[in-house]
Amino acid sequence: MDRCGWVGADVVYEGYHDTEWGVPEHDARALWEKLILDGFQAGLSWITILRKRENFRSAFADFNPEIIATWGEEEVSRLLEDAGIIRHRGKIEATIGNAQAYLTLQDAQGFDRFLWDYVDGVPIRNAWASLVDVPTETALSRRISKDLKKAGFKFCGPTIVYAFMQAVGMVNDHTLNCHRHGIVAHMKGPGEM
Repeated sequence: MDRCGWVGADVVYEGYHDTEWGVPEHDARALWEKLILDGFQAGLSWITILRKRENFRSAFADFNPEIIATWGEEEVSRLLEDAGIIRHRGKIEATIGNAQAYLTLQDAQGFDRFLWDYVDGVPIRNAWASLVDVPTETALSRRISKDLKKAGFKFCGPTIVYAFMQAVGMVNDHTLNCHRHGIVAHMKGPGEM
């Protein structure tokens, strides 16, 4: 079975690629979780985050922004001692601030709508021949990054935002030889065709 070149032979990557990556996500909390995890990935490999994802969910109250937005130094200290996650003070503190920023956007217009309005609610469908053709950022990811930062988010640079857009299906970057390219192109959301 042909897959995107970044997957390799890792069973964790295969499962993620074959069931999640590129599937249009519209659940606001799930979108926020994926943005936070992409921020934690900065400087690391995505497989590191995938292998720690359940630990992250446990440590971060299942990524409930209403809870995380109230956290302070006590929770930051607890998380810095948790070997099951990436122990980076800046990223942990940014997650708390990002929860607050998320709640403001969610109340104002909905986080899902905020993000998906950039693509008029329809995923961008690319047709890349190989992995080397896929960009690491675009003019749109730079624009979204700038707007997220203006809204109070951190660890959301254009490369992180583009990886996020790929993960949540705002852009279909499965390569043309990948068995998921055509499947994902017709999806409206998780589990939908």
